Amino acid sequence: MIIHDDLNLSYSGASAESLGHFRRALRQFQCYIEDPVASVDAAINASPEFVMGHILKAYLHLLGTEPAAIPVARACLAATVGLPANTRERGHIDAVAQMLDGQWRRAGRLLEDVSIDHPHDILALQAGHLADFYVGNSRLLRDRIARALPAWSPDLPGYHALLAMHAFGLEETADYTRAEAQGRAAVELEPRDGWAQHAVAHVMEMQCRTHDGIAWMRADPAAWSTDSFFKVHLWWHLALFHLELGEIDEVLALFDGPIHGERSTMVLDMIDASALLWRLHLRGVDLGQRWSTLADGWQPLATAGTYAFNDVHAVMAFVGARRPEAIAEVLQTQEAVLLGNDDNEAFTREVGHPLTLALKAFGQGAYGDTVRLLRPLREIAHRFGGSHAQRDLLDLTLIEAALRTGQHNLATALCAERLPARGHSPLTRQLLRRCEPLSLAA
Repeated sequence: MIIHDDLNLSYSGASAESLGHFRRALRQFQCYIEDPVASVDAAINASPEFVMGHILKAYLHLLGTEPAAIPVARACLAATVGLPANTRERGHIDAVAQMLDGQWRRAGRLLEDVSIDHPHDILALQAGHLADFYVGNSRLLRDRIARALPAWSPDLPGYHALLAMHAFGLEETADYTRAEAQGRAAVELEPRDGWAQHAVAHVMEMQCRTHDGIAWMRADPAAWSTDSFFKVHLWWHLALFHLELGEIDEVLALFDGPIHGERSTMVLDMIDASALLWRLHLRGVDLGQRWSTLADGWQPLATAGTYAFNDVHAVMAFVGARRPEAIAEVLQTQEAVLLGNDDNEAFTREVGHPLTLALKAFGQGAYGDTVRLLRPLREIAHRFGGSHAQRDLLDLTLIEAALRTGQHNLATALCAERLPARGHSPLTRQLLRRCEPLSLAA
């Protein structure tokens, strides 16, 4: 059976009932709330031959970079074999197959083609947008969505999600004024849209509008944190604003509460936990047993070898918890990854492996080696994914390593580099003050 939705997209093997469950899952995915997997399972149960039901379930298991979710996605793909599918649906099937093979760039290109022919296919836009994020393609984060926007209007379901994705793409390409306007418009249309909330937070982080950021995040936390599988990342953004102000007790309270209080072992949640603790570690904050608890969560996942961005955040926890054997296992896994031919081979070779070595050197007090390894990575770090805010950790680590190894001219230059965007940053000013005695001594 073929049925059409209210965007005039056709769905093979669907019924009115299963399409209703599918649309609910789409909204949940767009807002990053509730349980879209349960909703899409209901769609599949109602119509076992619903091709896009299986495909959406595959995306939900692939786009979180969870190693254990890959077999589920593979089973979803297998379930589509032999089912009738239209050209648009076959584009999705091929994109999922490429993701399963670790070919994220090819998957993104296939989804590009689907979106060009079917600009109302919001699932193709969202899956492609996330693929762009994982491969560090900031231009397509913006332009993939910009191409489709003329075909949309505010009265169409899911329009808020288009604005939210466009806002994030604009932010990652430094168009902050338009990014904030688009993000705020999306939140006004759909207060529960976590991606839109996050896009505006990114703007304020990049502009170092710390007090604005705190006000933005604290205005209505129930809207973006209630039953949200994106809430840890949003609490992380709030913690960054407090950290910039040096409000360490508030940061630790957020870490011990909504960020890691539940000891989530979801990869994306642990990435945020590692990134926050590492920033505190750079400041010399006593973290007690927090590193060990986080390292315990990373231990079973750190040798999956599926995504270099995950590897380096696991290694942060292992450095903090002083687990050299765990670091060695990650490095050994990376050596095996370097023998492959998927996208993660390039992520690992170009950025992930040298960054892992730099973090290891920092933990050993070999700060000169950290500087040597990090300096060539800064301009290419986007190649292994993440946002500007997340990758700022490389710059902060490099400055701290330069200070600790006595490279005062480099540390001063790196701090000066931050001033145009962060001239009123308390942290940047603090780092500059630490450079001054070194300069005087020289």
